[in-house]
Formats: sequence, C-alpha cells, structure tokens
Amino acid sequence: MSSSVFLGGALVAIGLAIAMLVVTVFPARSTRRGVGVALAAIEQRYSRRGPGAERASDPLAALPGWSRGLALRLSPSGIASTLQRRLDLAGNPGRWTPDRILAVKGLGMLVLALLGTLYGLHNFGLLILGAALGGTMGFFLPDVLLYNAAKKRQARIQATLPDALDMLTICVEAGLGFDAALGRVARNTKGPLAAEFARALQEIQIGKTRSAALRGVVDRTTVPELRAFVSAIVQASELGIAVARVLREQAKEMRLRRRQRAEEKAQKVPVKLMVPLIFCLLPALFVSAIGAGVITIAHTFFGTHGLFG
Repeated sequence: MSSSVFLGGALVAIGLAIAMLVVTVFPARSTRRGVGVALAAIEQRYSRRGPGAERASDPLAALPGWSRGLALRLSPSGIASTLQRRLDLAGNPGRWTPDRILAVKGLGMLVLALLGTLYGLHNFGLLILGAALGGTMGFFLPDVLLYNAAKKRQARIQATLPDALDMLTICVEAGLGFDAALGRVARNTKGPLAAEFARALQEIQIGKTRSAALRGVVDRTTVPELRAFVSAIVQASELGIAVARVLREQAKEMRLRRRQRAEEKAQKVPVKLMVPLIFCLLPALFVSAIGAGVITIAHTFFGTHGLFG
C-alpha cells in the first residue's frame, strides 16, 4: 500500500513539474516573440518601410526599377545603409526608402542629362557640357535635399533640447518617475525631439530596456548634447544615482551651451557682413561720395565735353 502511494505521489510530482515547465518556458517564448513583433511594428510605423507603405495610389511606387539599378551601379558599396542612416537622421519623411531614393537618383540623372543635351544641340561642346552638368545635378540632387532635411531636423532637436530638459527636470522633481516625465514631455512639446521621446517611451513600455531605447534615440541623431544627456541618464540608472540630480546638472549645462552658441553666432555676424559691405555697399558709397567731384574735375580740365569729348 505504501509503495503504491509513493508511486502515485511521484507521478503527481512529475506531472506538476512538467506543467510548471510548460507554463514558464512557452509563455516566455511567446512573450519574447510578442515583444519582437511590437518592436517591429514601432520600427515600421516610424520608418514607414512596411507593407502598408506600398500602395497602388502611391506615385512613388511607379518609379522604374531600372533607374534604381543604374544609380546602384554608379554608387559606392554600402549606399543602401548610408541612405537609411540619412533617412533616420531626417526623420524618415513620407514614404521614402533607400530603394526609392536610388530610383529617383537614376531617373533624375537621365532626365536632366536629356534637358542639358537639348539645351546644347546647336553646339557640340555645349551639348557635352550640358549633358554632364545635368546628369551630375540630377544624380546628386536627392542627396543634397536629404542632407538638408537631416541637418534642419538635427538643428531643431538641438534648439528644443534645453527647454525639453528643463520640463523633464521639473516633472521628475515634482515626483514623477523618469518614464512618466518623459511621456509628459513628449505629449506637451512638438517637433522631432518629442517624436523621438515618444518612440523611446513606446519601446520601453513593450519591454525594451531604458538604456537600449535611449541609445536608439542617440543613434538616430547627431546632436552631441543629446548624446551627453543620454550617457548621463544611462550611467545614473546603472550606478543608482538620483535621476533628478543628474537632470538638474544636465539642464544647467544645456542652458550654458545654448548661451555660448548664441554668443558665438553674434560674434560671427560682423564677419559675415563684410562681404556684402565690401562688394555691394562700399562701391555705391564711393560713387555717390566722389562721383560729383570727378565730374567737376573732368569739366575743369577737359571742358564741357568731359573726358570723352
């Protein structure tokens, strides 16, 4: 009797162990899979490279594939990753992807080269020059536009960072946690920095670590002040330092840097004004100041007909 009871208890214990193993292992896998799917959805929404971006009504979808291949042959290796990096810095505008930019580069090169050729039909040398200049302009124009968009976005992030950091410091000192304060800043401010904070907060909420989410923000920007801020927050989280104290010091440093940038720009203004002053204003001033005297002297020495009489 005791042996049967012992055997039954052993079977029950084995069954419970198997059930606990199934409950702990498989949900963990499904949770990890769910986190991966959620992160992919966030990446798709912000980069706009998912299946939803390809629509029949999208005019960019009609770009020919051969133009992409042509631009790809004329571009250095790794151009796709380079373009994606520039798109991230520019905030992934519209439905633009590296493939579409390459297609526009190839098509623009051919169209502007054709226009340059038509302009120089009456002269062979001008024809070659127009085709070369037009093709070069059409090939590099998308790169210039993308670079300008990225530069403007980074400038906006740099300009709004001190105010956002002040608001973040006030929220944390008022008793909010860092994540809640980050969400408050993202909701109450506008611009690319608010969008980056909102994206980082969404990634944190679905299971990504705070350090990884903030480092992702740094990877999508080139602002050194933002990099320093994220590094300080990550170190404070890892070392157990009070976040409010770190935020206060960072906000103070950001305000100092903003004032220094303003003073530097003010000091550059006289230097920038020298070129239009020398080539535009001073010649007109000289003509108005000594022109009458020159005419009078000419009449005195050469008579009423002047120098050319």
